[in-house]
Amino acid sequence: MRVLIVDDHRIVASGCRALFAEDPDIEILEASDAESGERVFERKHPDVCVLDINLPTVSGYELARRILTRDPSARIIMFSMNDDPVFAARAIEVGAKGYVSKAGDPQDLVDAIREVARGGHYLPPAMARSIAFAGPAYAQSPLAKLTSREMEILRLLSTGKSLAEIAWLVHSSYKTVANTSSIMRQKLGVRTSAELVRLAIENRVA
Repeated sequence: MRVLIVDDHRIVASGCRALFAEDPDIEILEASDAESGERVFERKHPDVCVLDINLPTVSGYELARRILTRDPSARIIMFSMNDDPVFAARAIEVGAKGYVSKAGDPQDLVDAIREVARGGHYLPPAMARSIAFAGPAYAQSPLAKLTSREMEILRLLSTGKSLAEIAWLVHSSYKTVANTSSIMRQKLGVRTSAELVRLAIENRVA
């Protein structure tokens, strides 16, 4: 089984490799950003992709979208420091088969990879309960109002990218990105891009 790990932190990739060091049936492939991850996917056709959400350029959400456009049957697990149920919900929305928090038990990642490789879905039990019983807290989160594409644009705005730069990064038109930014401001009840950026930082989107 080939497993692609896309993460810009070497220690994370090294840790993932160590988890499967004694399993000769698993080959770990590595990439450090969305662009190289997409190239490795196209060249090696991994059985499972583990994508960090916060990559240096576009996020794991955007990379997942690109991979699934190339191969709708791709099996993707999103991997993040953030255990907010909203992030897991958006991962599922974009087409991921699993979501694992980096703050959780390393065995969660092992279990996720094996389950998703078999064609199943995986959420750590604690996260599944959190999503199931989030209720009002989930609904009150500003991020719950945003789609995965809107969250991607919000994240890029928070890193200082202009609308033109974002359009280029997400392979979209300037007009579409500008319209999306306007829709986000309406949804979140803010007037300016600066307020959007502050909200993104407060909710650990970047």
